[in-house]
Amino acid sequence: MSSSDASSSPWWARAARPARPPVPVALMVRAAVGMAVPLAVGLLAHRLDLGVFAGLGAMHATMNDRVEPGRLRAARIGTAVLASALGMLIGTALQHADADGLVLGVALTLTAFASGALSATGPRGSAAGMLLLVSAALGSGMPLPQPWWAAAPMLPVGAAFVVLLGLPAGAPNRPTADPRNRALAAAYDALGRTLADLGGPRAAASRQVLTARLNQLQDLLGTSRRNRRDPGDQRDHRDRKDRRGRMYEAALAATEAATGLLWARRPVPPEVAEVPNRLAAAVRQGGGEVAVPDWRPDTPSRQALDVALRAAADTVAGRDTRLGTAPAPPPDPWRLRVRLLSRGSVRYGLRVALCIAVGSAITANYPLSKSYWVPMTIAFVLKPDLGSVFLRAVSRSVGTVLGVAVTAALLMVTTDEWALTAMAALCVALLPYATAAHYGLNTVVMTPMALVLLQLGGQSSAAEFWPRVLDTVLASAVVLLFGYLLWPERPRHRIEPRLVDAATALRAYLDSVLRNGSAQVWLRRTAYRSLADARREVQQGLAEPPPTGRLAERWLPATAALERLGGAVAAFAAQIRYGGRVPDPAEVDRVRQALDELTAAARAHRPPTNPAAGPTAPHDPTRSALGRAAEELETLLRTG
Repeated sequence: MSSSDASSSPWWARAARPARPPVPVALMVRAAVGMAVPLAVGLLAHRLDLGVFAGLGAMHATMNDRVEPGRLRAARIGTAVLASALGMLIGTALQHADADGLVLGVALTLTAFASGALSATGPRGSAAGMLLLVSAALGSGMPLPQPWWAAAPMLPVGAAFVVLLGLPAGAPNRPTADPRNRALAAAYDALGRTLADLGGPRAAASRQVLTARLNQLQDLLGTSRRNRRDPGDQRDHRDRKDRRGRMYEAALAATEAATGLLWARRPVPPEVAEVPNRLAAAVRQGGGEVAVPDWRPDTPSRQALDVALRAAADTVAGRDTRLGTAPAPPPDPWRLRVRLLSRGSVRYGLRVALCIAVGSAITANYPLSKSYWVPMTIAFVLKPDLGSVFLRAVSRSVGTVLGVAVTAALLMVTTDEWALTAMAALCVALLPYATAAHYGLNTVVMTPMALVLLQLGGQSSAAEFWPRVLDTVLASAVVLLFGYLLWPERPRHRIEPRLVDAATALRAYLDSVLRNGSAQVWLRRTAYRSLADARREVQQGLAEPPPTGRLAERWLPATAALERLGGAVAAFAAQIRYGGRVPDPAEVDRVRQALDELTAAARAHRPPTNPAAGPTAPHDPTRSALGRAAEELETLLRTG
């Protein structure tokens, strides 16, 4: 997205515009069955009090369900639901002990600090931290089952049923049964689309989709090394893993070449652009021969693409090939501890704790019929990896109004328990799609689901639903005032650190190219992923009102320039490897100095004032790609 595209519509229009994700049919069916069965069992056994909590556990599992390998999926859901069960145990214990408002407020505030600190450690920590606080709030106010402590263990029971529903049926060795193979095929499909769009207006958007597909594949493959198999199939598993890893590395090499061609605005013949699509089809079938046409590439970047596509064809066919890549370093076992005790985690824990403390003080001094709705809403709005806090607060309020209206209309028709069970199953089935489409739509779906569960638990009636709108607006106001406007952290601290990370990763990528003539695969991936994170942060800022939206617009040219620098480095790597170019120390110093200046500007909160126009004509392959990139960065950073 260019600067002109970003400013073509007002911020509120960009904020309200939903995404159009594919419909995840398997996840939706799994979610519906996972919710309906525990509630139905509870009805048949006349223990609906337990069935409601099992259904709640199924809902929490659905919120964290993904299409991924079974062990990774079970670990993701298990981490989140165990944190939810711990929070439920805390909340129900407080209610069982008849804790007064002060004790309850202090306990929830301490839980909120732990929740916020855990949430800042990453996606898994964010899910676990949010559910820790949400369940603690729910447990402090929902009707207790008999015995009271049974609420917490029923959550993992419902979640375990959702996990079992996701186990592969039929032949587990089919290539399409493994999500990693499907993700690899999707990455090759995206590569084919990028090659087809080279030189056209959609090329940059196609490359962003390709980066997202590779990010997803990297996440799936990065965990496979920790899986353990029985000795009998260790060799087969290792062979499949090594082959899949080689296909992934070949895709990365082809992506680097495509990125260089995108920067140089040089298309490739249609028959060459079709090769990744045939590779994707072969991956889905478990392998096979894929012919690469003899197209006689005439530039270093095209030659790099040709070599990468032929290597990919060899790996898909099961032949050994030399890729010239180095594996990523092993994961740091202390990484979570460092993040959990980092300054950023502590700061976010204090932010959530402050909002919960204020919300608890308000609920203790004003007669709110469901006081737990306020801290629960605060927990949802402050989840750190869902974009703008401002937009979530507004979307939560609007979505709750619509959700309450839908629920009230449905309950005017019937309050039969079996009908309510069907309503809950329908709502949870819509949750995977709604979550991917828009946060407000997620709230519209989740609010009826929560209210129907409360109705089944015997606590609510239609007349009591509208006060939930007041609770939601109150909680959103607390977050906007104390967690957004008055909190000392400003929007620039979200956008600018991402740009610093991207510039640092690009410099490491460039240094690797200069040392070896080609980049280590993990440095290249780190650079592209950091660029994608920076782009996403800026795009989220564009959907906020001023001053955040205006700040994001000012940083958008720098983000685009860094993305083009990534393409220039890829093209320069091809020039070194296939064109015999010797790096010019003066050009290298110019790029490094420009990256240092851009990093210093981001840390000093000084967005560049000059828009940097991208190349409008194909790059001359006889000219250094790095020299042209240096000129663009210097134009961007020029003042006056």
